[in-house]
Amino acid sequence: MRILVLRALGLGDLLTAVPALRGLRRAHPDAEITLAAPGWLADAVARIDAVDALLPTEGLVPIDYESPDLAVNLHGRGPQSTELLRATRPERLITHGAHVPWAGRQHEVVRWCRLLAQFGIPCDPDDLHLPPRPRNGAIVVHPGASHGSRRWPAARYAAVVRELGPGVVVTGSPAEAALVRAVGRGHSRIGDLGGLLDLVAGAKLVVCGDTGVAHVATAYRTPSVVLFGPVPPALWGPRSGPHRVLWHGTTGDTFADRPDPGLLKIGVGDVLSAARALLGGGPWPGSESSARAMSG
Repeated sequence: MRILVLRALGLGDLLTAVPALRGLRRAHPDAEITLAAPGWLADAVARIDAVDALLPTEGLVPIDYESPDLAVNLHGRGPQSTELLRATRPERLITHGAHVPWAGRQHEVVRWCRLLAQFGIPCDPDDLHLPPRPRNGAIVVHPGASHGSRRWPAARYAAVVRELGPGVVVTGSPAEAALVRAVGRGHSRIGDLGGLLDLVAGAKLVVCGDTGVAHVATAYRTPSVVLFGPVPPALWGPRSGPHRVLWHGTTGDTFADRPDPGLLKIGVGDVLSAARALLGGGPWPGSESSARAMSG
């Protein structure tokens, strides 16, 4: 049996789909499962133990695959993603539609598990963890995000780095090199995805915004402080584990170029207090109490 799955999105999107992919694997243990997703995610795809082949697919473009026995749309609500899968001429297609309507306010992990359950494929929403890696003891601060609305100001990240001390490593992609240097002041790491995954897996703490690295921390059970702005953590945040979510209860435009007003209400003291709690200390002097801190 040949199964084609479409999830041509980013790192966090891939990791929130892990329970659905593993449910699909359990339902069809002997099938060849091909995931259409960006090629740069290869290191992450190899770690989830549910996919046989990665078909490099950058966004909503024609899929170079013919006549799968089953096509599964884990990309979105359609219609573009659905039509791209139909163009491969699958024998069966699993997707949202008239019989399985799209629900707006639903956690991303649960959404895809419920879709597959509607087609008789049970999934466990908690089955999203990756195999553990050796601990390195670093504190990882990741200031970047896919959109400006999710980027807490670099100066505030830099203040957090100064207070947390010499064990901090500031991470980012090559495209974020200037931001990483501005925040890290010598304590930085710009590298490939595999190196980032291993660093986060072994860290004692991660501080970041609502971005893929937050989902990596969840997947490896690494304690994290996650700063949310325009998107509620109930939709994309960690559902359990050693994490602290900071959010002011407001929503906004996730595709905006400027930091979300709610995100800007989170102060340096809030982040430091959440970090210190996860590191085993008490409240940080001068912390602000206006942000909502949630532990899973």
